[in-house]
Amino acid sequence: MDSHIDRRYSFVPVEEWGIFPEARPLVIAGPCSAETEMQVLETASGLKDIGIDVFRAGLWKPRTHPNTFEGVGSAGLEWLRQVRVRTGMRVCTEVASGKHVAECVAAGVDMVWIGARTTANPFLVQEIADALKGVDIPVLVKNPATPDMDLWVGAVERLAQAGVRKLGAIHRGFSTFERIPYRNSPDWRLAIQLKGMFPGMPFFCDPSHLGGDRKYIREISQRSLDLGLDGLMIESHCRPACALSDPAQQLTPEELGRMLESLVVRRQDSDSREYRENIDQLRARIDALDDSLLEILGSRMDVSRQIGEYKKDNNIAILQTSRWDSLLENAISRGAGYGLPASFVRTIFNAIHEASVQVQNEILAGDDAGQESGGNS
Repeated sequence: MDSHIDRRYSFVPVEEWGIFPEARPLVIAGPCSAETEMQVLETASGLKDIGIDVFRAGLWKPRTHPNTFEGVGSAGLEWLRQVRVRTGMRVCTEVASGKHVAECVAAGVDMVWIGARTTANPFLVQEIADALKGVDIPVLVKNPATPDMDLWVGAVERLAQAGVRKLGAIHRGFSTFERIPYRNSPDWRLAIQLKGMFPGMPFFCDPSHLGGDRKYIREISQRSLDLGLDGLMIESHCRPACALSDPAQQLTPEELGRMLESLVVRRQDSDSREYRENIDQLRARIDALDDSLLEILGSRMDVSRQIGEYKKDNNIAILQTSRWDSLLENAISRGAGYGLPASFVRTIFNAIHEASVQVQNEILAGDDAGQESGGNS
């Protein structure tokens, strides 16, 4: 996946953006939507009182259905300007077109972000990237709604190639048909993967959209900090029950303040000699175990190739569904005895199975090619 990524991309450290204070976590907060000037200013004042320095509010809202509240649009830019003047807070909003970018820059907006639906559209991302050329403001990129890493990576690349160096990512979860308590699936693996692809690029979590309900915001926020993410984008409204969009996932400024105070911020590293010695020993064990895993997987793949050869010689189909179902069920049962979640075992064994099928497919494909050329090699 990341073999094509240009490692020459360099990002301005978030400490040099002139947006956030030095304390962690970095926090962006404000209503899902700017609704009225009074609502915006009242919410901003409450957030300033609890120490928030960066205010967010959606002006252009991409809605699924027509005849719903789609944001106040450009009129809200003056409200953001008033927030900046009256509170000293930095302000940001979502953009979905080059026109939005131009209006935000003209209005003195400090930072913009690209929403999930826009990230999924390379044409719009490129339009936004072109509009940002020569513009020195931070840009954050939310993951696409579907778990498509290429779209997320591609959006970051388009912005980086346009010269955006104050660049960050936001994890807001992925749409899923599975029954889970959250609105979106966290799939932290993909967030960690992107973070590893772009070292030095700040990474935020949006627990409001990920959870879809205010009761989940704290646990998701803590999880993201435990995983080493840099900051949080959280929706806050002076009167959430009256919100015109996503009322269930917004906190009052006072509730947000209490929630932030309850979070435990993990350090990135420690100067403790005992810690360093112990962690190095444990990591050495992990490295040795990983080497063993790779050796075992290599051996297993060799056996899969041998099976493929036998199936080819005896004209047997590759897929043996009943055997695989039994094998997977047994693996999940045995994995439980080692404290391994069923979903983890299923993911690992399905990946191994797919690789084995691919190897055997290549063996049969080679056989077919040999027959077409007049013989078997």
